[in-house]
Amino acid sequence: MLNILIVDDEAAIRQSLRGVLEDEGYKVATAESGEACLDAVAHRAFDVILLDIWLPGMDGLEALEKVRAMEDAPEVIMISGHGTIETAVRATKLGAYDFLEKPLQLEKTLILVKHAAEAKRLRSENRELKKSLQAKSVIVGESVPMKALRQQIGLMAPTNGRVLIYGESGVGKELAALAIHAQSLRKDAMFVEVNCAAIPEDLIESELFGHRKGSFPGATSDKEGKFQKADGGTLFLDEVGDMSLKTQSKVLRTLDEQRITAVGGDEAVATDVRVIASTNKDLEEEIARGNFREDLFYRLNVIPFFVPPLRERKEDIPLLARYFLKEFAQTYGRRAREITDDAIETLARYAWPGNVRELRNVIERIVIMNPAAGKLDRKHLPPLVYRDGSKRPGGDFSTLHQARAAYERDYILKKLDENHGNVSRTAEVLGLERSHLYRKMKTLGIAVKE
Repeated sequence: MLNILIVDDEAAIRQSLRGVLEDEGYKVATAESGEACLDAVAHRAFDVILLDIWLPGMDGLEALEKVRAMEDAPEVIMISGHGTIETAVRATKLGAYDFLEKPLQLEKTLILVKHAAEAKRLRSENRELKKSLQAKSVIVGESVPMKALRQQIGLMAPTNGRVLIYGESGVGKELAALAIHAQSLRKDAMFVEVNCAAIPEDLIESELFGHRKGSFPGATSDKEGKFQKADGGTLFLDEVGDMSLKTQSKVLRTLDEQRITAVGGDEAVATDVRVIASTNKDLEEEIARGNFREDLFYRLNVIPFFVPPLRERKEDIPLLARYFLKEFAQTYGRRAREITDDAIETLARYAWPGNVRELRNVIERIVIMNPAAGKLDRKHLPPLVYRDGSKRPGGDFSTLHQARAAYERDYILKKLDENHGNVSRTAEVLGLERSHLYRKMKTLGIAVKE
């Protein structure tokens, strides 16, 4: 329910407006002065204020200025019985949403309140989105490659140069793109992402450039494309190497002309977009194979970046693991967890073919699956990580017995994991008596809860 504050020194106006707005489903409060208005706003969140200009003591314009200086301020509609153009202009400059003259027209008042409430909602959503983007753009890691990456981003982010980010899947190319946007001169505008690998070829042009109603089967209305949504901001073309040659040609023309034409349209629209692209492919090889346009490559590759795989910066694993633990504890409403040094060492020995994304998924999994555990230990890790991480470098064991025991332990852990820790079902799968499996687990140091 939306909260409305009516500020007027005339009790009859306050009461009549209150009745009308409550009939429309709004929750309404009233105040008789500018001072009372500020006191009400300090103790309660409002979406819209209807504020009279002529008030005893502090006038409406002074109250407006103080309200609009507050964080997450409500929208303010000014009311006056004898307003002038100069007063209306001053109110607008101070941040008023609109201006109403007495006697108030009921229909116009309700429409303005509705539109002002929607403007407040959109402004709040935009602010939360920016906060979310800032949080997501944090680059965690103190390894030499990550320090160098942060330094490079700091140098080039304030420019408008196009960026091409290289790296394997899961290394954090989107994170690097977000960090560039967050430190750029466009940070207050939109960051729009397009996953070129996930969108079917017959829809990618519509997704990028928009389309006009009736331009193809299923186009039942006009649609705004990603280039237009990112106007004034940043467009991130993720996995650009998977884009078709036809679409590449149109993107090239857009970058050259700074104008777009919607699918089925004939009017070119100017656009101001900074393009950041990423790829997990060797684009020079793709050019040689005829899969990627050389001229587009040179347009995108103005400032190349490389995000290293996790296996090349293993000293960042402890920091990342603890960062993700904190993130998912907050996400799932769990208390903060500690992870043992033994578990960290196991994580550091794993190869991480899925890079940071795989590590993040593993940490999320152990947070979800072990709600009662105090400290998260090596035994809480998934079998694949535990098995690969528990081997000595080179996979050597001093005796055959050690090698066999290690293999048996890993195999039983894997089967327990596949059967969600159910010992009876695991024993059945392994072809063992339940009591035999219990004895084997005890010998190998496997706790039942694993």
